[in-house]
Amino acid sequence: MAAGAAAARRDPEPGPAGEKRILCVGLVCLDIVSVVEAYPAEDSDTRCVSQRWQRGGNASNSCTVLALLGAPCAFMGSLAPGHAADFVLADLRRYGVDVGHAVWQPGGCLPASVVIASASRGTRTILHAHGNLPDVTAHDFERVDLSQYKWIHWEARNAAEQAAMMRRVERHNRARPPAERVRTSVEVEKPREELLPLMGLGHVVFVSKDVARHFGYQSAPEALWGLRGRVQQGATLICAWAEEGADAVGPDGELVHSDAFPPETLVDTLGAGDTFNAAVIFALSAGRSLQDALTFGCQVAGRKCGIQGFDGII
Repeated sequence: MAAGAAAARRDPEPGPAGEKRILCVGLVCLDIVSVVEAYPAEDSDTRCVSQRWQRGGNASNSCTVLALLGAPCAFMGSLAPGHAADFVLADLRRYGVDVGHAVWQPGGCLPASVVIASASRGTRTILHAHGNLPDVTAHDFERVDLSQYKWIHWEARNAAEQAAMMRRVERHNRARPPAERVRTSVEVEKPREELLPLMGLGHVVFVSKDVARHFGYQSAPEALWGLRGRVQQGATLICAWAEEGADAVGPDGELVHSDAFPPETLVDTLGAGDTFNAAVIFALSAGRSLQDALTFGCQVAGRKCGIQGFDGII
């Protein structure tokens, strides 16, 4: 394992033609997905339509989508030795995601989720086991060569450590011309008080419907106007609202909206939010407008909801 850990510290080379990469920092886990015709009643015995192992985790899923869109990307998150880690690493590599910043932890086990997916309704119910695996730290992040990246995205988790990582990027940016600066984004999905300060650190901030409702807001535009004071000056704030589409407010203060693009048949919503985030990041990192990026994110997320897994969204 020592050799694997040493290899994990190597910085990846730039992408094709020297293109800089997108790094996603957060969770990778094992998803055990059981597809059933309808969500089972408690204390019942139900036959599955199908069952599969699937790599999961917000940051991990976003890497999958970025890779499918053609963006050179890398994943940074914690791993524990074992068959589950071997499976998720092999799957990341299958999509061409660089895993050079995966951090092997001496204790704990890889997080796992049991997912019950209803074929008739397209819903997914998740039972998550954390595995007592420590998250990556600011010390781990010091090994990242920031000059290799054009964008770094965080899935809000261990807020104090991630805040230190984001401040390191800001110090890096202050010493470089605009063309060489790294853009940052953060997804605040869980309405936990300790995560909310991260909203003030990203250049692009994704807030979930759950977070919006935690503050008492009943629509995406209402949430954006109410939470705009929590982001830094010049930042972009984005909120997706399921079948109602998504809204965003950019540095100019203008509210932009995209309708949702639901598939003809709702098949699998697992990872739809991660897909939306990745598609928006992909578009913004390519220089597209906020309106175009928001619409693209909704389109790709809609296609994802019409298929099992991620293959075939592009």
